[in-house]
Amino acid sequence: MDKFIRKLNFDFATNQKILQLISYIDSFKGKWNITEKQENRYLKELQKIATIESIGSSTRIEGTKLTNEEVQKLLENIKITKLKSRDEQEVIGYYEVLEIIYNNYTNISLSESYIKQLHQILLKYSYKDQRHRGAYKYLSNKVVATYPTGEQKTIFSTTEPALVAVEMQELIEWTNKHLEQKVSSAHATDSIHKLIVIGSFIYDFLSIHPFQDGNGRLSRLLTTLCLLQNDYSFIQYVSFENHIEQNKKTYYKALMSGQKNRGTKNERIDFWMIFFLESLKTLTEKLEQKYEIFNSKPAYLNERQKLIKDYIENNQPVKISDLVKQFPEINLNTLKKDLLYLRNEKAIIMLGKGKGSIYIVNQKD
Repeated sequence: MDKFIRKLNFDFATNQKILQLISYIDSFKGKWNITEKQENRYLKELQKIATIESIGSSTRIEGTKLTNEEVQKLLENIKITKLKSRDEQEVIGYYEVLEIIYNNYTNISLSESYIKQLHQILLKYSYKDQRHRGAYKYLSNKVVATYPTGEQKTIFSTTEPALVAVEMQELIEWTNKHLEQKVSSAHATDSIHKLIVIGSFIYDFLSIHPFQDGNGRLSRLLTTLCLLQNDYSFIQYVSFENHIEQNKKTYYKALMSGQKNRGTKNERIDFWMIFFLESLKTLTEKLEQKYEIFNSKPAYLNERQKLIKDYIENNQPVKISDLVKQFPEINLNTLKKDLLYLRNEKAIIMLGKGKGSIYIVNQKD
């Protein structure tokens, strides 16, 4: 039994709990993927909110003081702002890596070279970190929790610098091997579910703590990367980092539960795995609630779109040729875009295809 599998040797009760959590998360994933394909404007708003929360929370966990409002203001003025404070430098670095992941996750490989590149970008605005950007650590370090009072507490010691390269290579090879397996059912007996692999990878990454600084932030970015790459796309619309910030003590306690036996046959990550999966379950519930709130809002219609909808309501069923005659001042392409927008907002329904299509008002609107 390899050392990574041994940490997953859970008791019966833990296995049952894990199976329940995975089934719940995967069920939500299936429903969410259908919602996401509808491509309505609420998803962009949810992603924007989640991005601000993620950047603010992940950097505050490491000791920065910027509020979400200050983070948003900084990002809105990024082109004209000089990054004077370390807090601002960390925020912009995190933002850039997160944007790279959102836009390119299908092309990013989980490899040492890519992880080093992301680390370099994460710290690129911090002059203090110039020496060790994108390079494994050369001095021993510890995982330290920083609390709102400013108090710091050592959580656990990490892998010594001389062993980092070997341990990272082993970890990445093991992770990729199991993520590439096609079977990922919660009840599969011949493979490890992808969520368990991802949770295990993050635990060991934090245990190794391969870089001199920025490991906590990078671990949360890698969590997002791995989840996106394995079809858990909902993670970009709700903040995992914000959940960690709100449950910081439980987060560190879960890590410590495995770390106390680090490197021995008794090392188990049952508490960490339960925490990781329960966090994802909580995020799915939060996202569902947020989406319902957004989706229940009346659609925003400009004056032209209101006129089109009113005409359809009073003359339904209506063909596009009827609308062209009624509104000769509206360009045909603009009219088609307005009809598509009204359909996406569920204000109207299109019946039929092509030239024979007709439009009626959605009575549920």
